[in-house]
Amino acid sequence: MSTKNASCTAGSDCTRCPDTRMRRWTLALVRRVLQLSVLALFIGTARLGWKIAGEPLLSGDFSASLLAGTVPFADPFAVLQKLAAGHPAESTMLVGALIILVVYALLGGRVFCGWMCPMNMVTDAAAAARSATGLRADMLRLDRRARYVLALVSLIASVITGAAAFEWVSPQAFLWREAVWGVGLGGIAAVLGVFAFDLAVLQRGWCGHLCPLGAFWSLVGNVGLVKPIFRNDRCTRCGDCLKVCPEPQVLNFKRAGQRGMIASGECTNCGRCAAVCPENAIFFAPRFQAKKASDNDTQVNR
Repeated sequence: MSTKNASCTAGSDCTRCPDTRMRRWTLALVRRVLQLSVLALFIGTARLGWKIAGEPLLSGDFSASLLAGTVPFADPFAVLQKLAAGHPAESTMLVGALIILVVYALLGGRVFCGWMCPMNMVTDAAAAARSATGLRADMLRLDRRARYVLALVSLIASVITGAAAFEWVSPQAFLWREAVWGVGLGGIAAVLGVFAFDLAVLQRGWCGHLCPLGAFWSLVGNVGLVKPIFRNDRCTRCGDCLKVCPEPQVLNFKRAGQRGMIASGECTNCGRCAAVCPENAIFFAPRFQAKKASDNDTQVNR
């Protein structure tokens, strides 16, 4: 069995090694730059009139947008709610939803949650503050499957009310709409509310337990192309990945060893696990490489 990285100087906890910290900070920086850059494109187009080839660069927001006045993008879950509410969706919106659905299916579903959604910055900030202050955030216990129930409730409520129900109460929708079109009390309240909830009431409470949009992308993630590939022959079960994963329930080592990958759609593909793994037992690749990894493990165990 392999041993921990020789460069580790933090004893049994490699998450504190200088090299590992650098990889984690670099990864976090890339995610933040991407999240802020997309938000900046929306804001710049709406408020500063940014254009490309004479057309608005990226008009709209995360719910529905248009790139260069030509390429439509739309949130598939928002479109589902609109259809459930009995409103016909324009052809451009349907095309935009299909484009986004295909892109995120290829990238792994909840890549949106970990790499695009602005609310991820808020929940990560709450996690960092909780770690720094030692708060336990265990006032509430809730099954992570509650988000699927809320996703279904959102669709049912859309049918009953005749409106896209979740879009009216979504904290991240308040955040990105008001960041793009103008800051108001709704966006501030959404940020502070989610931050406080995650900080003091329930760890990863919003993104990890309640968000219906995250539930939708989790379902898409089950068939996602890009997955964390798992090399069982390299893993020493040190648990470093569990310490940093925002969705630790996806890291079932026995199941991952059998399938050669972290198969759960609830994985956000954030990359934290790969960044801290001292054995390089986890890496990201197309899911068809999982069989190869699993076969290698079988040969080693013979």
